[in-house]
Amino acid sequence: MLNGAIFDMDGLMIDTEKLLVKFWRQSAREFGYNMTVQNVLDIRSLSRKYAVPKLRGIFGEQFDFEGVRARRIELMNAYIDEHGFEVKKGLFELLNYLRSHSFKIAVATATDRKRTEMYLNRINALDYFDEIVCGDMVKNGKPEPDIYLTAAEALGLRPNECAALEDSPNGIISAKRAGCRVIMIPDLSQPDDKIMSQLDAVYESLDKAVEFFEKDTAHKEALK
Repeated sequence: MLNGAIFDMDGLMIDTEKLLVKFWRQSAREFGYNMTVQNVLDIRSLSRKYAVPKLRGIFGEQFDFEGVRARRIELMNAYIDEHGFEVKKGLFELLNYLRSHSFKIAVATATDRKRTEMYLNRINALDYFDEIVCGDMVKNGKPEPDIYLTAAEALGLRPNECAALEDSPNGIISAKRAGCRVIMIPDLSQPDDKIMSQLDAVYESLDKAVEFFEKDTAHKEALK
C-alpha cells in the first residue's frame, strides 16, 4: 500500500524545463557551441557527474561545462526575477488531497537545496513537504536510485510504499531503480516504449494523478 508521494520539481511542479532549454542553449551559443533542444532534454535531471561526460562526448573534452552552466543559471535567474514562472496544472489539488489523506510527501530534485527552497517558497508550496532531498545531498544523482532511496528513508517508508511523480526519462529510471511506483506527468516529451515499461501510470496533469492515490486510499479503507 502507498503511504508516501515523492515529487520531482522542475517540469513537474513548476514550468521551468522550457526555461532550462532556452537558457542552456543561449549560454552555450555565447561560448561558441550549437546546443540543440535534444541535447538539453538528454541531460534533464542528470547530476553533474553524468551531465559533464555526456556533453563533452558531444562537444569535445574542451567543453566548459562549469562556465556554460554558471552563465545559464545567471540568465535563468534574471528571467525568473523579472517574469517568474508558472505552476504546473493541478499541483495544489494533488498536494491538498495527499495532505488530507495523511500521505507523507517529499521532494527529490536534481536542483540544489537553496534554489529548491527558493522556488517552492515562491509558489507557496514549501510547507506541504515533509522532506526535501536535492542533488547536492546524495553521492549519485539521477538516473541512479540514490535520491529516491534517500527520500523514502527520510519519510520513514520503504520505496515500494512511495509513488514517485516524474516528467523526465532520467528521473523515471531513477525512481524505478529505487523500487518506487512511478507516475509520469509528461512535460517536454512523451513516453516512448522503453519508458512506458517503467511506469505504473501516465496522466496529463497532476490533478488527474489524484485517481492513482484514491485507488490506494479505497483499498486501505476496505481493509479496516
